[in-house]
Amino acid sequence: MKIRPLPIVLTAVITAALLVGGWFLYRNEADLKPLDRIATSTPGVIDAKPVIGRSSVTLDLTLNRDANLRNVYDTIATEGDDIIGSKELKLNITESEASGKLEDVWASMLFEVAQAMDHRSYADIPKAMQEAQSKYPGIQASSEMDDTNVYITLKDDKAVKYVVLPRASNTIGVWPNA
Repeated sequence: MKIRPLPIVLTAVITAALLVGGWFLYRNEADLKPLDRIATSTPGVIDAKPVIGRSSVTLDLTLNRDANLRNVYDTIATEGDDIIGSKELKLNITESEASGKLEDVWASMLFEVAQAMDHRSYADIPKAMQEAQSKYPGIQASSEMDDTNVYITLKDDKAVKYVVLPRASNTIGVWPNA
């Protein structure tokens, strides 16, 4: 019996294309689209782009000015629990308008916030927010916390800066999303 290589190669290529195509279609229809629908229907979310990795689910979000970051995280984590499962949920917030003033405020309070996070003295974070508001007129600073993250919102008359800090501090010592 003579083995012909062309039919074998064609069969392997077609099988691989069907398997990869089926996996891609399943991933889009069963995971990404429902998670995108959950995120975009969450109050305060303008746009969302989910990325599902092996150990984490990352959502690139664009939020409106009045979004409550803790509620956004909680809604997505609760309603998307079937998709997220045991993976870590990470939010990357895209700022629609960059503000140098808000970046300066964040930089000035970063040491106090980092120290509070490292020492797990979370009650010091609202104090840092109040100090920032008194030191920089026209800035609204607020913080909230749940069992997984600390959420910080800085606002001025034109822009908003959202920061999500995981309560389990990173070993590097810097937050990648700050």
